[in-house]
Amino acid sequence: MIIVMKKGAGQAELAAVEAKIIELGYAPHIIYGETRNVIGAVGEEHGKEKLQILQSMPGVENVVPILKPYKLASLEVQPTPSAVEIVPGLVIGGKEFVVVGGPCSVESREQICETAVAVKEAGARLLRGGAYKPRTSPYSFQGMEEEGLKLLAEAREITGLPIVTEVVNPRDVELVARYADVMQVGARNTQNFALLKLLGQLDKPILLKRGMATTIQEFLMSAEYVLSEGNRRVILCERGIRTFETATRNTLDISAVPVLKQQTHLPVMIDPSHATGHASLIAPMSYAAAAAGADGLLVEVHPCPEKAASDGPQSLRPADFHAMMKKLREFVKVAERTMAD
Repeated sequence: MIIVMKKGAGQAELAAVEAKIIELGYAPHIIYGETRNVIGAVGEEHGKEKLQILQSMPGVENVVPILKPYKLASLEVQPTPSAVEIVPGLVIGGKEFVVVGGPCSVESREQICETAVAVKEAGARLLRGGAYKPRTSPYSFQGMEEEGLKLLAEAREITGLPIVTEVVNPRDVELVARYADVMQVGARNTQNFALLKLLGQLDKPILLKRGMATTIQEFLMSAEYVLSEGNRRVILCERGIRTFETATRNTLDISAVPVLKQQTHLPVMIDPSHATGHASLIAPMSYAAAAAGADGLLVEVHPCPEKAASDGPQSLRPADFHAMMKKLREFVKVAERTMAD
């Protein structure tokens, strides 16, 4: 249910409604607006009709059922787009089109620091890099773990770029949170609900990637797990889905961007690297993402892709990334967005 407060309703009336929602066995989530506030009452579907009694409380204008199975992620609860602050001065979901660049895996100090400097010079606003790598084969490189996190932190200190890194195991959430500015949930963990609940208890941005066989509704329900635990700082990321096609690693569902924009207030980014699996396809798919209305990109960049421990074929060289970023600005401008210099 959504409880719409009247214009001018005070904090005392808001607090009374919030207390009543809790008394009825539901969790209140307040969304503060410019002219009025609304409260989302989230909980068991059965018996929600009892929330209708809130209609008679002082300051309440209306009580409206939420029709979508995902509540807090829906436009019904929040009709205006969310902007997720990463650090002061950097927001995803605002006017700026934000690009995240870096290697699939952290491999050495030289590699991650060299890449960090290069992507910053090209205009990237955040650095990506995997310290923990969930791989299809148990014999593949699994990442440098905490040592990789320390190297990411060093690269952040050198460049000032906030870091995005993946957390794979629920037991590592606290450790990764000590280093990361943005906690990434990979495609294989999109429906790892134990992990999502833990991340929902953090006060950190969560970058949630879509699973390889996850529908839009299932994707938003995964976001709901994080939101329902109290963390509103969720960013969605389309990274390609599994289809019958073999020419690309996955199939980039570019239509997911406008579809999500019609169903959720959460920011939406695109990962063209994992979506295509080929460095030659990253630039055109990046331009398409900007044109489709995405809020930003995650792009894999490596100083020497042929020697990469993982995902070398889908990694851009720094010079190619710089060239792509230059042309990308034209598409971003047409989409009426801005990019940092």
